[in-house]
Amino acid sequence: MDNSTITQLEFAPLKGKKITALFDEPRVSSDGGVLLLREVDRQLGLMDRLAGVITDNRRASHVAHQVAELMRQRTYQISCGYEDADDCDHLRADPALKTAVGRDPVDDPDLGSQPTMTRLENAVTVRDLLRLGYAFIDQFIASYDTEPEVIVLDMDPTADHAHGHQQLTFFNAYEDEYCFMPFHVYEGLSGKYITSVLRAGKTPTAPEIISVMKRIVRRIRAVWPHVRIIFRADSHHTKPEVMRWLKANAVEFITGLSPNNKLKELFVLAIREAELKHQRMGRPARTYASAHYAAGTWDEPERVICRVQVSDKGTDVRYIVTSFQDAGAKYLYETVYCGRGKMELMIKDHKVALKSDRTSCHRKEANQFRLFIHSAAYVLMHALRENLLRSSELARAQFDTIRLRLLKIGTRIEVGKTFIRFHFPASYPLQPLLCRTSAMLQALNTS
Repeated sequence: MDNSTITQLEFAPLKGKKITALFDEPRVSSDGGVLLLREVDRQLGLMDRLAGVITDNRRASHVAHQVAELMRQRTYQISCGYEDADDCDHLRADPALKTAVGRDPVDDPDLGSQPTMTRLENAVTVRDLLRLGYAFIDQFIASYDTEPEVIVLDMDPTADHAHGHQQLTFFNAYEDEYCFMPFHVYEGLSGKYITSVLRAGKTPTAPEIISVMKRIVRRIRAVWPHVRIIFRADSHHTKPEVMRWLKANAVEFITGLSPNNKLKELFVLAIREAELKHQRMGRPARTYASAHYAAGTWDEPERVICRVQVSDKGTDVRYIVTSFQDAGAKYLYETVYCGRGKMELMIKDHKVALKSDRTSCHRKEANQFRLFIHSAAYVLMHALRENLLRSSELARAQFDTIRLRLLKIGTRIEVGKTFIRFHFPASYPLQPLLCRTSAMLQALNTS
């Protein structure tokens, strides 16, 4: 390599010695921990499952990068913090990433470029996307050794702001800009990802909700016929058609309910009780009440729970509607319904840490594919945390913390005739954790 063409950085001298830096080490990587993602992927069989449902119409003689390789490359990059397709151009020769994807870091050709990755995004068809959606549901099912007694389907839309003139974008008055509003569905007890569906940036309709739930529930029930399924969501999902479908398919539900004057009249005693309790005690007071109520569009009365909280800031009243008839109002609200608050952390990991809102392609199909690729990164990172870091200091860490502490490891890669050796810094602070994690993976591989 000609050092005259390499950028040189200069810093303040130390003890009379000049300090410079060169970008001239082809066998050094900043992401040595990507090997952990490779091993987790091998355990799950995730990328092989996803790539296996995509139809590759390219001429075999002209294919330099298999679909599975491209998907691994993109997913691992996203997990390591490189969310843009442009990053492929800079990282295609990275020795750690090449190793993780399955290529010799020295002897094999470099990984896919940005144009190659973009062509894959735009080649995916609607049928491919439907199969990918089912593949993610199947991956969720396969993550359990036995049929669980109960699963909670947490559904919530979140805004993905548009980056230009993308298909399917819609002006959202609340967000005050054009955006997508994709559905995200997780299992609420475990945090496991189930599926995501790209949609326009507007309030969800009953047919949209039912369509997604139908695919999930039918797929799950085909494998787990006896599992108890609970649907949990905010008030946007409380629609008579949705409740009707859930009941017809033996899915229990607990969802938010928008306030109105009739509800206020129905629970006026509970509201007054909380206000009087606050006046008497001089501190925040909370009461719960339960009654049956039917909006004009509902088929029949449903159980509604009212939570009233009064403080010096005023009176806050919240309502939920549920198919649960026996459990107490306080338990249903605080434990069951408020449990969906954890979904905000799931979406934060998905959207903020893994940048799943980078839906900046023009075609809606390409953006849905991008959403799935970022979701694959979520599955890997969640499995890494839940399966391998459960008893460690990173057991409850968010994905960006795990990335910083466990994936971003400066590494020199040594390649011999019979080995590929990663040299980590002797001063790496989480060496014991990395050793334990690696040992657990090896034990899983031999079991």
